[in-house]
Amino acid sequence: MPEIVNEEMAAAWDGPQGDEWVAREDAMNASLSAHTEQLLTAAGVGRDDNVLDIGCGTGETTRACAQTAVDGRVLGVDLSTAMLERARVRAADAELTNVDFERGDAQVYPFAPGHFDLVVSRFGVMFFADPLAAFANIRRGLKEDGRLACVAWQELSRNEWVTVPRRALAMGRALPLPPSGAPGPFGLADPDRARGVLEAAGFRDVVLDDVAVPFSFGADAERAFDHAQGVGILKGALDDLDDAARARALDALHEVMRARDAGKGVTFDSRIWVISAVR
Repeated sequence: MPEIVNEEMAAAWDGPQGDEWVAREDAMNASLSAHTEQLLTAAGVGRDDNVLDIGCGTGETTRACAQTAVDGRVLGVDLSTAMLERARVRAADAELTNVDFERGDAQVYPFAPGHFDLVVSRFGVMFFADPLAAFANIRRGLKEDGRLACVAWQELSRNEWVTVPRRALAMGRALPLPPSGAPGPFGLADPDRARGVLEAAGFRDVVLDDVAVPFSFGADAERAFDHAQGVGILKGALDDLDDAARARALDALHEVMRARDAGKGVTFDSRIWVISAVR
């Protein structure tokens, strides 16, 4: 059995959050299509590259890397058993033979020293219990001059895709703010902290590019409303409501999606860091 030290995140992702993602895989990946494009552009995967995908989920980014690194090999690592099972099915369906998936905790996983040319991650590096230990361990798996490319959310207030639907669901309540810097979606939101952790872990040439991209909830208001109800950071706003209040909150969310539906998909602004660094 793989060693897992990030027990809180493992309980969430190898449980309800991972199961929810698998159930909504297509919608989740569609929401993040612009973010994936930013990641792959920053990564610049080469034909011969050996690539490590941290927090690979159901393997969309892993497969994209494998389709380019045709003479290399790609390893996807995640905490979620259900997501990894789906990733293996998707890779087999795509007839990819240069990709592997393993359950593991990036903080302690025994990566082969100096093996990878490139490490990528689409929103997988914000959940580390000990970011310094995790990035130091990842760095050991990179070749000299190997590269890191990942995307991470900026602070909550800069991500309209969360703030607007969450405000509708709050119905005037003061909802607790997701902590910045703690394991979770905004774990690397502070650019100075993110840069400091990477440099302390032994990376150089650390760059955080400020990028605005659209987050799509769906092709129309009905699909957007359905999808938003399954997004973890929004679902939490409903936890303490009784049935009547929950219904009112969902009506408010539905109205937000209708207001954004102009016939070209329901999108909100999002703000990410596109992070690059070198061993």
